[in-house]
Amino acid sequence: MTDTAPAPERDRVVGLSRAADGHPVPLAGRRALPRVGDDRLTSWAAAIGVALLALFLRLWRLGEPHQFEFDETYYAKDAWSLLNFGYVREYADDANEQILDGTVTGLWQDDPSMIVHPEVGKWLIALGQQLFGMDPFGWRFSAAVVGALSVLVMCRLARRLTGSTLLGCTAGLLLSLDGLHFVLSRVALLDIFLMFFTLSAVACVVADRDWHRAKLARLLGGADATATGWGPVRGLLFRPWLLGAGVCFGLAVGTKWTALYPLAAFGLLVWLWSAGARRSFGVRWATLRSAVVDGATAFVHLVVVALAVYLMSWTGWLIHAEEYEQHLSATQYTHHDGGQTWPTRDEPDAAGPGEVVQSLRSLWFYHRDLYAFHTHFLNDSDHTYQSMPSGWLLLNRPVGVAAETDIQPGVDGCDAPEGSDCLRQVLLIGTPTIWWGGILALLLSVATWLGARDWRAGVVVVGTASTWLPWLAYDDRPIFLFYAALTLPFVVLALVLAMGRLIGSSRAPTPRRTVGVVVAGSFVVLTLVNFAWFWPIWTNQLLTHSEWLDRIWFSRWI
Repeated sequence: MTDTAPAPERDRVVGLSRAADGHPVPLAGRRALPRVGDDRLTSWAAAIGVALLALFLRLWRLGEPHQFEFDETYYAKDAWSLLNFGYVREYADDANEQILDGTVTGLWQDDPSMIVHPEVGKWLIALGQQLFGMDPFGWRFSAAVVGALSVLVMCRLARRLTGSTLLGCTAGLLLSLDGLHFVLSRVALLDIFLMFFTLSAVACVVADRDWHRAKLARLLGGADATATGWGPVRGLLFRPWLLGAGVCFGLAVGTKWTALYPLAAFGLLVWLWSAGARRSFGVRWATLRSAVVDGATAFVHLVVVALAVYLMSWTGWLIHAEEYEQHLSATQYTHHDGGQTWPTRDEPDAAGPGEVVQSLRSLWFYHRDLYAFHTHFLNDSDHTYQSMPSGWLLLNRPVGVAAETDIQPGVDGCDAPEGSDCLRQVLLIGTPTIWWGGILALLLSVATWLGARDWRAGVVVVGTASTWLPWLAYDDRPIFLFYAALTLPFVVLALVLAMGRLIGSSRAPTPRRTVGVVVAGSFVVLTLVNFAWFWPIWTNQLLTHSEWLDRIWFSRWI
């Protein structure tokens, strides 16, 4: 750009005269302006509409099958115990049969039960039981609602990343049409809650990136301002969106510990984004300086807040710490590799603040036993449906959570030919078009992040890496395909970002835009067809054996 350029154009650029696509590079303050349009009402209405559609699909015949599906046998009863006693108790051996027959009293013992996951997800399951009772609809209701809410969050996050209401709603629709998400929204497992809180935390982190840059510009005096020295500090010590992310991450870790990995990864990303923002405003040595002023702030908002929320989620346990000290302080997990009984077991009961400290120490020893369970006790175990995490993106081994087989012709509406039979099944498997297409989209995101430095692709890559790759270190114990539900939102974001690149940013009718719209639209339609095809094996529908085999594409899916 030369000095002969018109003044308004000359004032808009700094550093590089033009970007790789030929457009002028605006000043940092101008780049900090909101990227989304002014269709706030329309975008919210559309996102809520997609979420309501997802909710309808998830509530449809939610109480079927009338049985405990897979690990519902643990979480539904644990939730009921939390709701009625404040902590998880042991139960009678025939509790399942009696509960399904309508009996919910006289089944629980006084001794606490050794639970191996935190309690947030189970408390949410208990909310559905409080509303609708101790039956399949009641213990699945909260999962359905949270699944629909995660679709709403996805719509808003994708819109913020792309600046497009249409692409945002497409992301929400794709998430709602994935089989893993759909089935997990219809069973009382913990993973849908884990995914929702983690996705919400990431959405808050992305919103904080916009907020931080806009606040920097305002503190510096306007869109054309530059910074000196460290740049603004005091005005950025409180970051509301980052506080929300800390709360959500605390609830995610309070559901399953695996949320610790994305917490750490996105915490580092917040620091790097903050450093990049300061650098764009002219701060020298921005990475080091940001580590002091922004890194410390981010640590408090994310890690300290998440820890506080996590500890508060154990309030019921802490109130009943004495029961755990007396009955679970000398388990097989405690004595693994020569471990010792909790010291708090034989200590005199404290009072006042000392009692709080004593209960927290007991909780620490309890966590030590849980860690031993997850890292050592399960190493020699195996399971029919366990799968290698290296193949999760390929949908290598789905999980059958419920099945009724050998239904004879003429029974229960079975119209199979003579010599064959019918069956019902609920299979935890993703929608193939989303996951297989997502592999290509993820590769594109890696190339875009590294090659074009597109920060939005960084969200996808960091999210995928932090929710999937850590499982590769635990492939010697039973782990399951549905753990990849935590990676699913980033697969969907990769797909939508790829659609956005195909369509392009210009609204002018061009051959490239036409091809992009056709390809993106065809993918969405194909996903709808794929969802409809697998619907019967996600919703316990009656199928002949031949119809079922038409949907089981590989022998590993049986």
